[in-house]
Amino acid sequence: MRDRFQHLLPWLFLLVFALSRWPGLMPANFSAAYAVMFCAGVFLRTATTSTAAFATLLLTDLALNLYYQFGKGYEVFTPGGFLYLATNYLGYALLFLGGRRFQPSSRFLSLLLGGVFGALVFYIVTNTASWFINPFRNPEYNRTLASWFNALTRGVGGFPETWTFLRNSLLSSGLFTALFAAAWKFTAAESPADKGEERPESAPTGESQSEEAPA
Repeated sequence: MRDRFQHLLPWLFLLVFALSRWPGLMPANFSAAYAVMFCAGVFLRTATTSTAAFATLLLTDLALNLYYQFGKGYEVFTPGGFLYLATNYLGYALLFLGGRRFQPSSRFLSLLLGGVFGALVFYIVTNTASWFINPFRNPEYNRTLASWFNALTRGVGGFPETWTFLRNSLLSSGLFTALFAAAWKFTAAESPADKGEERPESAPTGESQSEEAPA
């Protein structure tokens, strides 16, 4: 039973991830995306499931961009916007490859710390790209060291400070990594009865011994 459920688990991961990206459902940057890509690297070892993880990410990104372009009026389909989106996928690829450095049998705490560290790397990579590319032409980003530090801590006016995004990224990555890893390890922890193993039978009485008694 557990083995059957484990085969469904990757698709449940991806379904939860897709639903978590619904606009307004969660706080800004509180997403299962970081944990999904990290855990995909750890647990999804087949080409089909790995490809499905990136395909789900791409399709939900497309849906979100359509929503922000035509529902919110943001100009997202621009060369700068596409370049910034590409850097996001660089961050996701780093998360996935970071997960590949672990094994499904790795300790739970190691996986949890790996997922949180991956979210931190993603935050630095993508916020640095946002500062450097500046796809929305924010006047606060002028390619100085002070401006880069501002991008990582405060961001631009009219939006929540970026350190709150970092906080939410770390919290959500820790939470969803813990949930996904715990679910995977639970389904993998089969008892001998689940595996159909039987206890070895004792040797029959009177069975001949390999060694003969001395004469």
